Amino acid sequence: MLRNRIFYTLKPLCPRLLQIYLRRLIARNKRRKYKHVWPIDPDAGNPPKNWRFWPQNKTFAFVLSHDVDTLQGYERVPQLIELEKKAGFRSAFNFVPERYGPISLGLIKRLKKNGFDVAVHGLKHDGKLFRSKRLFEKRALRINAYLKRWDAKGFTSPSMHHNLRWLSVLDIEYSVSTFDTDPFEPQPDALQSIYPLWVLNALPYHGFVELPYTLPQDFTLFCILQERDIGIWKQKLSWIAQNGGMALLNSHPDYMNFEDSRSDFLQYPVKYYEDFLEHIKTEYRDQYWHTTPREIALFWRRLMANTDR
Repeated sequence: MLRNRIFYTLKPLCPRLLQIYLRRLIARNKRRKYKHVWPIDPDAGNPPKNWRFWPQNKTFAFVLSHDVDTLQGYERVPQLIELEKKAGFRSAFNFVPERYGPISLGLIKRLKKNGFDVAVHGLKHDGKLFRSKRLFEKRALRINAYLKRWDAKGFTSPSMHHNLRWLSVLDIEYSVSTFDTDPFEPQPDALQSIYPLWVLNALPYHGFVELPYTLPQDFTLFCILQERDIGIWKQKLSWIAQNGGMALLNSHPDYMNFEDSRSDFLQYPVKYYEDFLEHIKTEYRDQYWHTTPREIALFWRRLMANTDR
């Protein structure tokens, strides 16, 4: 009887909502199981060998990145640009080239003119990019074409699927495809570091910088775990600042509700994001180096060039 009741309760839900419902059930168990390493993995705070300090003698680095997954998120990009400009921040917008239509070159120029960064977010966002090396290399040709067309130097992996060896065939300076700790991702192997990672390829000094996101993603926090405040972001930021690492937040305009303060099944109030930016400005004034992924990759590349590897 109970099984029938559950079936008829779930039957009307569309596949997407059913998927979210099931992910919430799984995440609830994972949160208990991995509470010793999420949101904070104590081992991730160890600095790399010969580490000294961030530019301008800042205590920690602060980086904002946005994966734009859907047409709805793409249409919200101008609003998010204005929100961040008003708050005094810059970020990177990562677009999917072949999912929701051609990306406006005018929008890309506008972003760069205002000090923002642009990156390629997969190719189709269909979950198949890393299915085989042959498929990846085939798609990598088109990804490289978009990188060149947009004059972009960064790549972010859809759903954080990753193979850092394979990424070396991309014409990139940096990637955001991993994390310091996140048991809720489909591929949950973590870098266990709140610092960038230099990834070498076959040619010496011709690798790229992997930038793990170190603050929980907004989709995980508000849509899956159903948090109703930014307490976890504040907690993790405090720990990163104390350990002098890189606070990288990868969020999605797709799930930000710009219309009103209410949240629904797949959206959260954009005020959460605004409040977090205000929090870092007021609580950590003059302590952080705020920069874009491309600039932090350039800094890390120079650092590695001057370090005995």
